[in-house]
Amino acid sequence: MFILMIVFFLLNIPLLMANSVDPRCFWKINLNEVKDIDLDTSCYFILEAVQLPMEKDYFNQTLNVLKTTKYNRYALALAFTMDEINRNPHILPNMSLIIKHTLGHCDGNPTPLLNQIFYMPFPNYGCNEETMCSFMLMGPNLWPSVDFFIHLNILFPHFLQISFGPFHSIFSDNEQFPYIYQMTPKDTSLALAMVSFILYFNWNWVGLVISDNDEGNQFLTELKKETHNTEICFAFVNMMAINENSFHEKTDMYYNQIVMSTANVIIIYGERPSIIELCFRTWTSPVIQRIWVTKSELYFPTSKRDLSHGTFYGTLAFQQHHDVISGFKNFVQTWYHLKSMDLYLLKPEWGFFEYETSASYCKILMSNSSNVSLEWLMEQKFDIAFNDNSHSIYNAVYAMAHALHEKNLKQIDNQEISYGKGASTHCLKLHSFLRTIHFTNPFGERVIMKERVRVQEDYDIVHLQNCSQHLRIKVKIGQFSPYFPHGGQFHLYEDMIDLATGSRKMPLSMCSADCRPGYRKFWKEGMAACCFVCSPCPDNEISNETNMDLCMNCPEYQYANTEKNRCIHKDMIFLSYEDPLGMALALIAFCLSSFTAVVLWVFVKHHDTPIVKANNRILSYILIMSLMFCFLCSFFFIGHPNRGTCILQQITFGIVFTVAVSTVLAKTITVLLAFQVTDTGRKLRNFLVSGTPNYIIPICSLLQCTLCAIWLAVSPPFVDIDEHSEHGHIIIVCNKGSVMAFYCVLGYLAFLALGSFTMAFLAKNLPDTFNEAKFLTFSMLVFCSVWITFLPVYHSTKGRVMVAVEIFSILTSSAGMLGCVFAPKIYIILMKPERNSIQKIREKSRF
Repeated sequence: MFILMIVFFLLNIPLLMANSVDPRCFWKINLNEVKDIDLDTSCYFILEAVQLPMEKDYFNQTLNVLKTTKYNRYALALAFTMDEINRNPHILPNMSLIIKHTLGHCDGNPTPLLNQIFYMPFPNYGCNEETMCSFMLMGPNLWPSVDFFIHLNILFPHFLQISFGPFHSIFSDNEQFPYIYQMTPKDTSLALAMVSFILYFNWNWVGLVISDNDEGNQFLTELKKETHNTEICFAFVNMMAINENSFHEKTDMYYNQIVMSTANVIIIYGERPSIIELCFRTWTSPVIQRIWVTKSELYFPTSKRDLSHGTFYGTLAFQQHHDVISGFKNFVQTWYHLKSMDLYLLKPEWGFFEYETSASYCKILMSNSSNVSLEWLMEQKFDIAFNDNSHSIYNAVYAMAHALHEKNLKQIDNQEISYGKGASTHCLKLHSFLRTIHFTNPFGERVIMKERVRVQEDYDIVHLQNCSQHLRIKVKIGQFSPYFPHGGQFHLYEDMIDLATGSRKMPLSMCSADCRPGYRKFWKEGMAACCFVCSPCPDNEISNETNMDLCMNCPEYQYANTEKNRCIHKDMIFLSYEDPLGMALALIAFCLSSFTAVVLWVFVKHHDTPIVKANNRILSYILIMSLMFCFLCSFFFIGHPNRGTCILQQITFGIVFTVAVSTVLAKTITVLLAFQVTDTGRKLRNFLVSGTPNYIIPICSLLQCTLCAIWLAVSPPFVDIDEHSEHGHIIIVCNKGSVMAFYCVLGYLAFLALGSFTMAFLAKNLPDTFNEAKFLTFSMLVFCSVWITFLPVYHSTKGRVMVAVEIFSILTSSAGMLGCVFAPKIYIILMKPERNSIQKIREKSRF
């Protein structure tokens, strides 16, 4: 591959040298209104090489006859090339090229082509000993003359024909047309060049208007192949009929489809571009602002309203790369004896200023095109550039001359010159030379023929625009070569884009607007691959680039920001004392535990009073102290969790609440036994006096301790993190380990509370003097209500709120028991001391 690149570079040294002075700004004069184009006419030149010197005014007759025809440009290019070769002593010395005849419609002759052939004597364009071999140079519209070439090959075999018109694949058939050579290269890399150009500007929504024939179908196939792995979609594909009788009927359909489409870029491709151009010229509607990407110099839009400078809208043509052939203007002026350029001769060709003044003059034309007069243009120093067909004529004549020259040299080397072998032998030998000829023309352009087709895959990218009614501008804005390294095959001249359009900002041609970061592309059923809607990324997912297909999940320790375009590290949080909720709960727990301590102090201080001794003073002390520990165990739930606090908060909660509830159960049983002593006799009295109810507390507590031990052995609580409860935070929490063990502890507490509530409910109607059963009933009712409500609320919350719900349930149930059982007694002790006496109790019991 490296060797091939070196060879290519060496072969193109002349081309690279020519590019250093290659003009990039051209202008053309348009004097007449747009008229229908003659689609089917062509011009044919019969050329010969004779061993005679060329007369000075040899071309006068041909050029004067063709001066007023539209084929004059081709005759001038042909005469310029032949004159250059005839003056060159290194090519065909002692021989001259002549125009023997012109056929077809060169001079407006309406006679059918075949009839013109029959009226001419055979030796004039067959082969003979004197002229060696004749050539037919033909173009530009050969498609209507296919039958003519079939008959020509039958009537005059070995008759060499060189086409300067568009490439036609049908003429590559070796069986039907073995002697037709095509100087216009085949568009082997045009699809690649156009796709590269479209991708460069990030266009992905493109319309196609293609001629419905073999060339068009082949181009469409190549275009689809090049766009297969890209994001380019076709908004529409119009296969335009090349039959001139049918395309007029569909003109409105083509127009409406382009107007209604949102595609700003339209690719125009046709074997017969004149038909497509004529179809578009029939539009009389306002200007359609589109970018027309073509391979020919078509002019869109074609309405009388011209687009102003400062927009990229217009025609972008991919033309075969040619070096500028200078001196043509001087040749024309000399031949016609003109002091200044004739407008009629200049009209069909592109003019360009001298390299030193090209940029400044082009700026004048762009910015003040309406004020530039034709007289001013004629006074400037400029030259005339060949169009594609004229370039093909130039290279075709040189190819013929080099083939003749090499054949002559070969014959001299082998001493094979013989005038008795017949003309056909000369033509066949010449055919073998012409088939593989390669040379460099005088202006550094490399010409290579392979299998009767010229090999050329480089393209110039030009921007065409109508600056006024009488002036068109063509600016070369880039170049494409498939031989350059991958990624560098396409090059744009940004300064020329700025000159041509007044801005380097390109219009957009996209089916859907870009999805900015934070969104992803979403395809709906029936939409094209490049058409989509933008959908916001789901929660905790981001997209940090434009037009992402999928959003990315943030890592576990990060979260998506509000715009969902980047991940942010989560803050580690927990229910702390600095948190308002944690602070409030801690303050409540502290106040309630302090109040419980005050209650204990009051009971101890008044331990000998009847109201303290009424329902087992020891059990009251135990209940008060267990409730105080219930309040204090809330502090294990607040602050930074660790392994110790996680274990203590659940175990302490389970055990101290078991002690409190079992104490209530013992007190309830004591009340019942006290009022049943008189009915059951001495046995029940001994049961009460012996303190048997006091064993309820250790027995119940021992069972709860057993459950907690099993819990710790199987799956103890541990420190865990909650990443999902609060957006942007990682919550450090205590995981309960075995959820089953946790609910067993709660279930055991519920069983004890239900037993206590049942026993207290049975004792609620006993005499009031020594009976606190009503208060115990209410305390258990509050306790059960709190923990029954706890379960659904606990499971519907997450994170820190879940911990707060558990703390709140502990504080509420403990406060309910403390208030229901001891608040009435504290009230009597402190506020009604007269009722806390034996005498008062006796008076009350008497009533």
